[in-house]
Amino acid sequence: MNSLFFRMTDICKSYWMGDEWSPVLKNIDLTIQEGEFLSVLGPSGSGKSTLMNIIGCLDTPTSGEYILHGRRVDDLDADELSQIRNKEIGFIFQSFQLLPRQDALSNVELPLIYAGMPQHKRRERAAEMLERVGLADKMYHRPNQLSGGQQQRVAIARALATNPTILLADEPTGALDQKTGRQVMELFHELHDEGRTIIMITHDRAIAQNASRMVRILDGEISEGVADDA
Repeated sequence: MNSLFFRMTDICKSYWMGDEWSPVLKNIDLTIQEGEFLSVLGPSGSGKSTLMNIIGCLDTPTSGEYILHGRRVDDLDADELSQIRNKEIGFIFQSFQLLPRQDALSNVELPLIYAGMPQHKRRERAAEMLERVGLADKMYHRPNQLSGGQQQRVAIARALATNPTILLADEPTGALDQKTGRQVMELFHELHDEGRTIIMITHDRAIAQNASRMVRILDGEISEGVADDA
């Protein structure tokens, strides 16, 4: 039986807008088991990006409790949160966020530099990850020499480089055509089959259905069991 990966209880997030607080997340309760593939489905402005930022320790809730691997995130200092972001969570973004002047190998190396890995080891690890996503022959290509799908595969290789416990993907197929998006989702399925925990944020129901479990977020509130009701 899979173990509990994280638990959010009564998570709220508000921002000060002009002269009043504006709620973005409202009493979010969410758990995920280790090895799950979860999608969070919602339209623009629903609060899904804010939720992703809190899951990824890029932002903090206004109230509520977030337990990650048995640790209360509120109790962690800045260095501990940085370690989580660098070593435990692999981020995959719609816009790829690759360094344009660096080749694919150097882009994948980046989190390993922050992790303090020696140069020869990180080069070896980066090459291994590019091979894992089918880009062994593209490791010396810069982003502008790669297709959108290839750039997203580089971003996935970079996310995998530190062997994180979770992959957090924000609209991972949003900048891709339909065929390329399907290919990227096939790779996500392979990673899930290997035991990776994946949380995917998307507005696209067809993409969300690739996950083994979906939740919907609308107006900052979450509902479960969306597979058959939308």
